[in-house]
Amino acid sequence: MARQTKQGLNVGVFQVMAGLDCADPAVVAKRAEDLGFSSYWVPEHTVIPQGSADVYPGKQPGESPPEYLFKMPDPLIALARASATTRSIGLGTGVSLIPERNPLLTAKEVASIDHYSGGRMMLGIGAGWNEPECRVMGGDFEHRWSQTKEAIAVMKKLWSGEYVEHHGKYYDFPPVICLPRPARRPNPLVLLGSIGSPLVFKRTVEWGDGWLPFSVDLKEIADGRAELTRLARAAGRDPASIDVTVFAPTGFFRKAADLVEVAKTGANGLVLWLNGDSQDEVLAELDDIAATVF
Repeated sequence: MARQTKQGLNVGVFQVMAGLDCADPAVVAKRAEDLGFSSYWVPEHTVIPQGSADVYPGKQPGESPPEYLFKMPDPLIALARASATTRSIGLGTGVSLIPERNPLLTAKEVASIDHYSGGRMMLGIGAGWNEPECRVMGGDFEHRWSQTKEAIAVMKKLWSGEYVEHHGKYYDFPPVICLPRPARRPNPLVLLGSIGSPLVFKRTVEWGDGWLPFSVDLKEIADGRAELTRLARAAGRDPASIDVTVFAPTGFFRKAADLVEVAKTGANGLVLWLNGDSQDEVLAELDDIAATVF
């Protein structure tokens, strides 16, 4: 059963290399659940066009691209594997690159995981930073958030379990039905990732369920929560209905004092980046983190 910190935070973990040659998602997610972590997250990069990783925003100038960019399995297959060995832990994409996906197929896959897991799927989404990757996968990079918004609208229609049709700029189809329905109604949580874009708050209030800031700037997170509250009230939406889960870069927020400061921002949750390479390293790391945060 998930445990909260003394500050009331839900704490999850992010496994950037969830491959069988590293640490099996089925094993890692099960250990995380047993220790009381609330969620388990995996990333997405389907392909990396040659040379495109050189502009990865997570590296310093002059550094080589990190190896993990090239070793990510499909996130939904990894989460399906994790769902088979767990019973309560949330299963999240951190993040799924929506302009690079067919929304009809993605709706089916997400609903299937949510159905089998009993409503535990959390669709963390982003529009991506890698222009060549986006283009080769069929995305409209210059308007990728417009495409993302339409794709999520398509998925929400399909998750209704009824015959639906759609006639938009990016997607156009006659009446179709897509089953099974997700276990969570009306839809799995849709959480918007961001790296510094102020538009994320408007988008989250309009059509999202929460915000996933990838940040260590506590003022930025607190200000974001305040802006979400302001926009939600203006739109007639309950601010408490909007989740804020901080996605921590590698190595951050590992001490008890850090959790106190994160909780002060108004965030509901925190996701910690697992650094281990081998399965033994990752499992030992989980044990160490749990001993600190709970």
